[in-house]
Amino acid sequence: MSSDAPQKEVRLDIFIDPVCPWCHIGMQNLENALAAHPGHPFRLFWHPFRLNPDIPKAGVDKREYLEARFGGKEKVDEVNQRLRQVAQDAGGEIDPDRPPRLPNTLDAHRVIDWAGIEGVQHEVVTRILQAYWDEGRDIGDAEVLADIAASAGMDRAATLRLLQSDADKAELITREGEARRKGVNSVPTFLIGQKYVVNGAQPPKFWADVIQEIAKT
Repeated sequence: MSSDAPQKEVRLDIFIDPVCPWCHIGMQNLENALAAHPGHPFRLFWHPFRLNPDIPKAGVDKREYLEARFGGKEKVDEVNQRLRQVAQDAGGEIDPDRPPRLPNTLDAHRVIDWAGIEGVQHEVVTRILQAYWDEGRDIGDAEVLADIAASAGMDRAATLRLLQSDADKAELITREGEARRKGVNSVPTFLIGQKYVVNGAQPPKFWADVIQEIAKT
């Protein structure tokens, strides 16, 4: 294949939960790989998946929740240190302690879904991840989500009105259930070309290798 030949488009479906640290690392890694390969063939689509669907709408204290789930402060510290190291090894960064609260992310997923209709899904996903992990903002708050939507070019007032309603809640919960029934049980999960499933925060080199393999076909 000649270097100037157009690449075929490949669909990349991504199941994430914005409050999942591995999703943040995984998206940093993917973004780094895509930036290094501007002619990449991927067209990205995001899908809803909540790790903790039973968390109340107002959210919970993240440290308290994680310590109860993983068995104490030392266990959480151990996991957080591993997260920092994995991110650093891939050329990124994460501070797992920065976001103080763990929200229910159904509303964040609604905004991501609406962003897809408006053609700014990638930007909104990136900004939601940045807002939570880099700025420690509460992405369960409708005002915060409306601000994020507006920053990506969406209508803030319209987004806020939708968030204050039940619009698309049932549909997204149904889609999440379908994903679980089809075998998605962790995030991030990537579906490449509607054929190949990849789980976890893959390093940039993995995506670089995939892009090179696609270019050969």
